[in-house]
Amino acid sequence: MKTYLSDIIPKVKRFSEKLDNITLLMGNHWIVLDEDNDRRMVYIFRENNQLLISNNGRVTKANWEYLGNNSLLIDNSEGSFLFNLGFFDENIIALKVDSRNEYAFLINENRIEDISQTVHGINKYLAKNYITQTSNISNDSNFSKKQSGFLVPFQTNKGEIEALLPNKDHYPLPGVKVFKNGQNALNGKYKLGFMHFIHVKNGEVKKVTFF
Repeated sequence: MKTYLSDIIPKVKRFSEKLDNITLLMGNHWIVLDEDNDRRMVYIFRENNQLLISNNGRVTKANWEYLGNNSLLIDNSEGSFLFNLGFFDENIIALKVDSRNEYAFLINENRIEDISQTVHGINKYLAKNYITQTSNISNDSNFSKKQSGFLVPFQTNKGEIEALLPNKDHYPLPGVKVFKNGQNALNGKYKLGFMHFIHVKNGEVKKVTFF
């Protein structure tokens, strides 16, 4: 994969998903950024650790493995390559080549019309969604790229959590991002008050119940 320098990735890394979100990784087709060629290379990560690589429609098979600690190993005909996570969301993957300050970029095929297939286009997307929208909130806060507002603390049966809300008087509802100790809250059921529970998955409220 072609790699590029980028000074914006370290600035948005704290908003990144983790590579162990395998469902997100495998649930999309990823177009590899290559500004120097007209070829269209698509990576498809499959459940059996098989990696399908489509090069202008011609498919070759390789292998991928999540090694933990946000590291990804890719084995193909050219050799074995170790990548560390630079950034990951539903639209962009930035993989840092181990021991080098360069990134390989992959773009969600479903969003290819919205994100220019250039480093400038990727930087513009990241700046718009993670830096511009969050400029009015403390730089020390971890919060959703899709929302802005207030990080409101709540005491639960599992300790204090923070919910990103549009108003300090709101309660967490489905779709709200929830954090604990600056990271996505762990999956589970949290009691906020008498007969008031939120069910969290992947750092987000999925439902609210009264038992």
